[in-house]
Amino acid sequence: MFVLVAALLLLGVVLGAVAHLPLPLTLAAAAVIGLWLALFGLREHLARRPH
Repeated sequence: MFVLVAALLLLGVVLGAVAHLPLPLTLAAAAVIGLWLALFGLREHLARRPH
């Protein structure tokens, strides 16, 4: 339960910070995070393949 409360608190802080940023900066940050997640997923996918 504590982890859920901490996650929701962190989400609120992050969304509050994003609300004060200009839209182009927010979209650029979202693109960087999305690219990082895609690369991480690809790396994990390739690591789990049988050789």
